[in-house]
Amino acid sequence: MALWANPDLGSWGGEYQYVCFNDDCPFFVRGWIWMKSQFNVNASYRYRIETLTGEDGPLPVWSREALRSNIIQDREKEVTHA
Repeated sequence: MALWANPDLGSWGGEYQYVCFNDDCPFFVRGWIWMKSQFNVNASYRYRIETLTGEDGPLPVWSREALRSNIIQDREKEVTHA
């Protein structure tokens, strides 16, 4: 999981989250199918964990490259979760 900077106008608390940008992650892969079947849109979501609260959930994305620009390269960390 990578340390990811929250957008300036986002509603999350704090400055950062951990986000899984692994394109082979089952959560991300299944998301394309689920979003198409439920909402008829070409989108998916990535797994995220808020650094302040520990809350986890989906982060919507519209492509494999979406939101990667907010990855903090010099502080990328490996994080495991249960």
